[in-house]
Amino acid sequence: MPAEPMFFMKPETALLPAGESFPYPDFSKEIHYETELVLRICKSGNNIPESQASEYYDTITVGIDFTARDLQSRCKAKGHPWEIAKAFDYSAPIGSFKKISELKHPEDIAFGMKLNGEWAQQGHSRDMIFSFDRIISHVSRFVTLQDGDCIFTGTPQGVGEVHVGDVLELFLEGEFMFCFNVR
Repeated sequence: MPAEPMFFMKPETALLPAGESFPYPDFSKEIHYETELVLRICKSGNNIPESQASEYYDTITVGIDFTARDLQSRCKAKGHPWEIAKAFDYSAPIGSFKKISELKHPEDIAFGMKLNGEWAQQGHSRDMIFSFDRIISHVSRFVTLQDGDCIFTGTPQGVGEVHVGDVLELFLEGEFMFCFNVR
Protein backbone atom coordinates (compact mmCIF):
# COMPACT_ATOMS: atom_id res chain seq x y z
CA MET A 1 0.00 0.00 0.00
CA PRO A 2 1.58 3.31 -1.02
CA ALA A 3 1.95 5.97 1.67
CA GLU A 4 0.89 8.77 -0.67
CA PRO A 5 -0.70 9.13 -4.10
CA MET A 6 1.55 8.79 -7.10
CA PHE A 7 0.92 11.04 -10.08
CA PHE A 8 2.09 11.71 -13.61
CA MET A 9 1.12 14.25 -16.25
CA LYS A 10 -0.69 13.84 -19.55
CA PRO A 11 -0.69 16.67 -22.08
CA GLU A 12 -3.86 18.07 -23.59
CA THR A 13 -3.15 16.01 -26.74
CA ALA A 14 -3.77 12.86 -24.67
CA LEU A 15 -7.52 13.61 -24.68
CA LEU A 16 -9.45 11.57 -27.24
CA PRO A 17 -12.07 13.74 -28.95
CA ALA A 18 -15.66 12.60 -28.31
CA GLY A 19 -16.94 10.22 -30.96
CA GLU A 20 -13.46 9.36 -32.23
CA SER A 21 -11.85 5.91 -32.32
CA PHE A 22 -8.70 5.20 -30.35
CA PRO A 23 -5.83 4.78 -32.83
CA TYR A 24 -3.66 1.88 -31.63
CA PRO A 25 -0.14 3.38 -31.65
CA ASP A 26 2.56 1.81 -33.79
CA PHE A 27 5.21 2.14 -31.04
CA SER A 28 3.66 -0.45 -28.72
CA LYS A 29 2.52 -4.05 -28.89
CA GLU A 30 0.80 -4.03 -25.49
CA ILE A 31 -1.73 -1.28 -24.71
CA HIS A 32 -3.72 -1.73 -21.49
CA TYR A 33 -6.88 0.02 -20.34
CA GLU A 34 -7.39 1.38 -16.83
CA THR A 35 -10.93 2.62 -16.16
CA GLU A 36 -10.92 5.57 -13.74
CA LEU A 37 -13.11 8.27 -12.26
CA VAL A 38 -12.02 11.67 -13.54
CA LEU A 39 -12.46 14.92 -11.60
CA ARG A 40 -12.41 18.33 -13.30
CA ILE A 41 -10.84 21.17 -11.35
CA CYS A 42 -13.24 24.14 -11.06
CA LYS A 43 -10.88 26.77 -9.62
CA SER A 44 -7.15 27.27 -9.53
CA GLY A 45 -5.10 26.56 -6.44
CA ASN A 46 -1.89 25.18 -5.03
CA ASN A 47 -0.91 23.66 -1.71
CA ILE A 48 -4.59 22.99 -1.04
CA PRO A 49 -5.35 21.62 2.45
CA GLU A 50 -7.20 18.30 2.33
CA SER A 51 -9.99 19.87 4.41
CA GLN A 52 -10.63 22.40 1.60
CA ALA A 53 -9.96 20.20 -1.44
CA SER A 54 -13.64 19.56 -2.20
CA GLU A 55 -14.00 23.27 -3.07
CA TYR A 56 -11.70 22.73 -6.08
CA TYR A 57 -13.77 20.14 -7.98
CA ASP A 58 -17.49 19.71 -8.52
CA THR A 59 -17.85 17.57 -11.65
CA ILE A 60 -16.88 14.02 -12.47
CA THR A 61 -16.85 11.58 -15.35
CA VAL A 62 -15.35 8.24 -16.21
CA GLY A 63 -12.40 7.72 -18.51
CA ILE A 64 -9.65 5.41 -19.64
CA ASP A 65 -5.98 5.82 -18.78
CA PHE A 66 -4.30 3.89 -21.60
CA THR A 67 -0.81 2.59 -20.85
CA ALA A 68 1.77 1.20 -23.24
CA ARG A 69 2.70 -1.58 -20.82
CA ASP A 70 5.71 -2.78 -22.83
CA LEU A 71 7.23 0.72 -22.83
CA GLN A 72 6.41 1.18 -19.15
CA SER A 73 8.15 -2.10 -18.25
CA ARG A 74 11.30 -1.08 -20.14
CA CYS A 75 11.36 2.32 -18.44
CA LYS A 76 10.82 0.85 -14.98
CA ALA A 77 13.60 -1.71 -15.51
CA LYS A 78 16.03 1.11 -16.29
CA GLY A 79 14.78 3.37 -13.50
CA HIS A 80 13.55 5.90 -16.06
CA PRO A 81 10.39 7.97 -15.80
CA TRP A 82 7.54 6.40 -17.74
CA GLU A 83 5.48 9.29 -19.14
CA ILE A 84 6.30 7.93 -22.60
CA ALA A 85 4.05 4.96 -21.72
CA LYS A 86 1.20 7.10 -20.34
CA ALA A 87 1.23 10.54 -21.98
CA PHE A 88 0.98 9.63 -25.64
CA ASP A 89 -1.63 11.15 -27.98
CA TYR A 90 -5.24 10.00 -27.37
CA SER A 91 -4.30 7.97 -24.28
CA ALA A 92 -7.05 9.62 -22.20
CA PRO A 93 -10.61 9.16 -23.52
CA ILE A 94 -13.12 10.78 -21.14
CA GLY A 95 -16.90 11.18 -21.04
CA SER A 96 -19.08 14.22 -20.44
CA PHE A 97 -18.82 15.67 -16.97
CA LYS A 98 -21.68 15.52 -14.45
CA LYS A 99 -22.20 17.54 -11.28
CA ILE A 100 -21.20 15.35 -8.33
CA SER A 101 -24.08 16.84 -6.30
CA GLU A 102 -26.56 15.48 -8.87
CA LEU A 103 -25.39 11.86 -8.64
CA LYS A 104 -27.56 9.29 -6.87
CA HIS A 105 -24.73 8.24 -4.55
CA PRO A 106 -22.10 11.03 -4.42
CA GLU A 107 -20.49 9.43 -1.37
CA ASP A 108 -20.03 6.11 -3.21
CA ILE A 109 -19.81 6.57 -6.97
CA ALA A 110 -20.12 3.41 -9.07
CA PHE A 111 -18.29 3.21 -12.38
CA GLY A 112 -17.25 0.60 -14.89
CA MET A 113 -16.32 -0.44 -18.40
CA LYS A 114 -17.55 -3.11 -20.74
CA LEU A 115 -15.10 -4.55 -23.24
CA ASN A 116 -16.86 -6.02 -26.26
CA GLY A 117 -20.14 -6.16 -24.34
CA GLU A 118 -18.77 -7.89 -21.22
CA TRP A 119 -17.95 -6.20 -17.91
CA ALA A 120 -14.17 -5.86 -17.68
CA GLN A 121 -13.94 -3.41 -14.78
CA GLN A 122 -16.36 -2.25 -12.11
CA GLY A 123 -15.54 -0.15 -9.10
CA HIS A 124 -16.79 2.21 -6.42
CA SER A 125 -15.21 5.37 -5.09
CA ARG A 126 -15.50 3.93 -1.55
CA ASP A 127 -12.86 1.33 -2.46
CA MET A 128 -10.22 3.80 -3.63
CA ILE A 129 -6.88 3.79 -1.82
CA PHE A 130 -6.93 7.60 -1.53
CA SER A 131 -9.96 9.89 -1.32
CA PHE A 132 -10.61 12.57 -3.93
CA ASP A 133 -9.66 15.22 -1.35
CA ARG A 134 -6.38 13.49 -0.49
CA ILE A 135 -5.46 13.21 -4.18
CA ILE A 136 -6.24 16.88 -4.88
CA SER A 137 -4.33 18.04 -1.80
CA HIS A 138 -1.31 15.91 -2.59
CA VAL A 139 -1.01 16.85 -6.27
CA SER A 140 -1.48 20.56 -5.48
CA ARG A 141 1.60 20.49 -3.22
CA PHE A 142 3.73 20.02 -6.33
CA VAL A 143 1.67 21.41 -9.22
CA THR A 144 -0.67 24.40 -9.31
CA LEU A 145 -4.05 23.04 -10.35
CA GLN A 146 -5.92 25.18 -12.86
CA ASP A 147 -9.59 25.49 -13.76
CA GLY A 148 -10.29 22.78 -16.35
CA ASP A 149 -7.50 20.38 -15.35
CA CYS A 150 -8.60 16.73 -15.25
CA ILE A 151 -7.47 14.41 -12.46
CA PHE A 152 -7.71 10.65 -13.04
CA THR A 153 -8.13 8.97 -9.65
CA GLY A 154 -7.03 5.33 -9.98
CA THR A 155 -8.38 2.07 -11.32
CA PRO A 156 -10.12 -0.98 -9.82
CA GLN A 157 -8.98 -4.54 -10.54
CA GLY A 158 -9.52 -5.91 -14.01
CA VAL A 159 -6.93 -3.91 -15.97
CA GLY A 160 -6.28 -5.59 -19.30
CA GLU A 161 -5.10 -5.39 -22.86
CA VAL A 162 -6.97 -3.91 -25.82
CA HIS A 163 -6.72 -4.96 -29.44
CA VAL A 164 -7.72 -3.43 -32.75
CA GLY A 165 -11.46 -3.96 -33.21
CA ASP A 166 -12.33 -3.86 -29.49
CA VAL A 167 -15.26 -1.71 -28.33
CA LEU A 168 -15.16 -0.02 -24.90
CA GLU A 169 -18.33 1.26 -23.20
CA LEU A 170 -18.04 3.38 -20.06
CA PHE A 171 -20.61 3.84 -17.29
CA LEU A 172 -21.05 6.18 -14.33
CA GLU A 173 -23.62 5.34 -11.65
CA GLY A 174 -25.08 2.73 -14.01
CA GLU A 175 -25.62 5.32 -16.74
CA PHE A 176 -24.01 4.80 -20.13
CA MET A 177 -21.57 7.68 -20.68
CA PHE A 178 -19.80 6.97 -23.98
CA CYS A 179 -18.20 4.32 -26.12
CA PHE A 180 -15.41 4.10 -28.65
CA ASN A 181 -13.59 1.47 -30.62
CA VAL A 182 -9.93 0.65 -31.06
CA ARG A 183 -8.68 0.99 -34.61
